[in-house]
Amino acid sequence: MTLSRRGVLAGATAAAVGATGVVGWRSSASAADTASREPVKFTWWGNHRWEIRCGQYVVLTDPWLTRFKTGTFKPAGADPATRVVSKPEVIDRYVSHADAVLVHHGHYDHIPDVPYIARKTGATVLGNESHLNLLRAMRAPGEQLSQVSGGEYLPFKGFTVEVFRSLHSCGGERHQFAFPGTRPGAVPARPRTIADLVEGGTLAYVITIGGLRILSLSTAGYDPVSLRDLQVDVVLAAPGGEPGVTDRLLQTIKPVKTVIATHWDDFDEPLDKPAVDWGGLNKLRASVEAAGSAFIKIDHLESVTL
Repeated sequence: MTLSRRGVLAGATAAAVGATGVVGWRSSASAADTASREPVKFTWWGNHRWEIRCGQYVVLTDPWLTRFKTGTFKPAGADPATRVVSKPEVIDRYVSHADAVLVHHGHYDHIPDVPYIARKTGATVLGNESHLNLLRAMRAPGEQLSQVSGGEYLPFKGFTVEVFRSLHSCGGERHQFAFPGTRPGAVPARPRTIADLVEGGTLAYVITIGGLRILSLSTAGYDPVSLRDLQVDVVLAAPGGEPGVTDRLLQTIKPVKTVIATHWDDFDEPLDKPAVDWGGLNKLRASVEAAGSAFIKIDHLESVTL
């Protein structure tokens, strides 16, 4: 395993990860199998924005890079009237190629940049009916949109994607999350504010690339029926949600070697500065380590190669 920030070794982060026992990690495959497979590089662009690269093949998850300010993690919470913005000049700093874009749910911190990225890269975009209708409303190229709902096994050149039904995390006395709702049927009016970008249902994905099986979860929520006894090598797991949700997740799937923290930063803060924990990271780490899995946390623009 190697850690880098845009390809440069990040010594402090490597030391921190090494302290968790991650250095020298191998997947559930034999050492010989691991040595013979291609390395997979994970680069974190904050929130649940991952570039997963193996050789020439690239998968992106919820690639929202514009990071317009919303107040989400301030005491008053997100302002529903915040305008939706997508800035190509920001996206172009980071995104050059993609084969597939995986949309996990429809919120404002997940999909606003997907239409531009789809046009720029020609990638296939996976999402459910509501997600794709919101993307069509934002002028995403319709011929690149692939509607999924859970249960699909999709072979691409260089990798496969399995789709699972999932759940958004919720919390508080009434067990709620922001901007619920769906957009089935007709394409809605173009979303103008973050309140227009409803959750629309949540999906989880397993990406198999370079011989590595990766479970991608965009929130702390999950569907225990869909994921029961799932076997993967790596989980991208988010903090938050109901008490004990990560403990239950790691009891639901088969024992996993490594969990990489995702969606733990305050995304109102700049991407080119160190990530600011919104407050859920320590609980996530504790749950992962209690389950006997290695815990990896990397910073904005850093990479880890497994």
